Amino acid sequence: MKLVGLTLFWLCSLVSAEDSERLPNKCEVCKFLTVELQEALEKTARSREVLEVGEVLDTGKRRKKIKYNTSETRLTEAVDNICNRILQYHVHAERPGSLRYAKGSSQTMTTLKNLVGKGVKVDLGLPYELWDEPSVEVTDMKKQCEKMLEQYEAVVEDWYFHHQDQRLENFLCENHVLKTSEQECLKEVWKGDLGNKGGAEEVTSAEEEGAKQEQEDDIKTHDAGEL
Repeated sequence: MKLVGLTLFWLCSLVSAEDSERLPNKCEVCKFLTVELQEALEKTARSREVLEVGEVLDTGKRRKKIKYNTSETRLTEAVDNICNRILQYHVHAERPGSLRYAKGSSQTMTTLKNLVGKGVKVDLGLPYELWDEPSVEVTDMKKQCEKMLEQYEAVVEDWYFHHQDQRLENFLCENHVLKTSEQECLKEVWKGDLGNKGGAEEVTSAEEEGAKQEQEDDIKTHDAGEL
């Protein structure tokens, strides 16, 4: 039981790190801003919709027709509330660098919820119903995203209309937002749990030890009944 307690303490410490002073840096903010905007644009890239713009004049001139997938309207719709999508991210404390930010529940949090479901008391210092709320880090990233998007709005528009042959991450982050010394997070690519095996083993051990403890308690109860 002591080992279970120590492992739980380690897991809870990882989760508590989500609300630490380790706030996202400029590289991480730019990286995920471009990830979300690129993804939003890709959803409408194959649209065949045609827009009619301008007013019909007394001269009888027709309204101008433009393709939606090259229009300013498409960009505006993609950018609108794009930073709110950052709030869908969670801090995966078992992962390094910018890889700690990802959508979906973290491995650590999933394990803790499973333990709660088995009746194990887990105290994170906040109500259970708030466990999935955006962390301090994620909320800060959303705020930084809004400021960055406002500051580099013209750059994003320039990329959209003239440079889509380049990845937005390269055009915006590398060429305009970040210094060379600030671009380290752009090289980090998620490859599953490779390289984080130790953390995964620790998480798994908590579940295994919890199950083992339950089995031992059942055996003790059975033996006591026979006596």
